[in-house]
Amino acid sequence: QVQLEESGGGLVQAGGSLRLSCVVSGRTITTYPMAWFRQPLGKDREIVAAISWTGGSTYYTPSVKGRFTISREKAKNTVFLQMNSLKPEDTAIYYCAAHDPVAPAVVVVPTTLAEYDYWGQGTQVTVSS
Repeated sequence: QVQLEESGGGLVQAGGSLRLSCVVSGRTITTYPMAWFRQPLGKDREIVAAISWTGGSTYYTPSVKGRFTISREKAKNTVFLQMNSLKPEDTAIYYCAAHDPVAPAVVVVPTTLAEYDYWGQGTQVTVSS
């Protein structure tokens, strides 16, 4: 059973930074694309960033491009989200997700919620103005 555990959330002032981590256990995720989603209170869950299993391809939602960076450390089965220049509108619960690939050799970067098979419990990020 694949388990994902996020950490690194918290309260930060606007303009500050946070680094989220997602540790995966139960299976090696070397060939799994990974992503970060977020869900503001009362709103739908949306993708923030995604990364291919090679780490060479990434996707960012336009509102975070240039401020957030997704990366992965395969040896530690871990994915990171570095968040800089945070804004109050970034306040949300942030979720880590893993896509179980049908064809691992193909490099893909899934961007929709339905494409992800495994989810963490989430970590709260609150940005004060």
